[in-house]
Amino acid sequence: MPGSLRDLFDEQLALYKRQRSITNHNRIPDTDAIPIENPQYWLKIPEVVCVFVDMKGSTKLSATEHDKSTAGVYQLFTGTAVRLFHELEAPYIDVRGDGVFALFNQDQVYRAFAAAVSFKTFAKDVFAQAVLERTALEVGAHIGIDQKTLLVRKIGLKRHGGRSDRQNEVWAGKPVNMASKLAAMGNVDQLIVSERYHARLKDERTLMTCGCGPGGALPGPGKKPLWREEDVREDLNFDFNKAYVLGSTWCRNHGQEYFEAILALDNE
Repeated sequence: MPGSLRDLFDEQLALYKRQRSITNHNRIPDTDAIPIENPQYWLKIPEVVCVFVDMKGSTKLSATEHDKSTAGVYQLFTGTAVRLFHELEAPYIDVRGDGVFALFNQDQVYRAFAAAVSFKTFAKDVFAQAVLERTALEVGAHIGIDQKTLLVRKIGLKRHGGRSDRQNEVWAGKPVNMASKLAAMGNVDQLIVSERYHARLKDERTLMTCGCGPGGALPGPGKKPLWREEDVREDLNFDFNKAYVLGSTWCRNHGQEYFEAILALDNE
């Protein structure tokens, strides 16, 4: 090992062996308030909800052969996700390749649900159709949600040569990882959530259909459960036993009404 690199590794190992300081923080802080100066200092935030959206079919896109199409598809998917999560007041948003995750506070459980279903509706009714028409490629979205306590700090170089892009927030804990794995296990345009997040959904409008038929057709079959339970005990990726799968999008007749009512639930 070159001597200069050995020194670097020894320095990082010594840092690892030092005691860390954990400060409880009830809400997700502004990005500027996430620590980077003191390498031992972390923030601990309880019951953070992570909504993770990932593009289905992105491997079919080629930056070599179809650069303009690929650029447009990525922009439509990730750009819309970021704008949507921002509009619905997610305190933290990050882009990971062709995926985006948003973090919501523990008192934004229903807002996270509304954000996920809204993006699910966009992915199926707008994104997939637009890309199919222009490229003949079939794309869509995987979506996952989990909720649990997270640790956070910035890791990297505060500044380097006048640049500040060699650092990023690191969210240590289950929710981001679990939400991404839940998204990955689903079929196109499915929303899959952990049992601990699903247990927080108490309102009937998040658990039962409105009663309309497919595509918002009236009259419908009556109210039915929205979620299908799936046993994931054999999957070592997860630290819970059940996941819940949602195939529906916003109803054409009641979507706006349900959307507004569900957003209001976090304020009750």
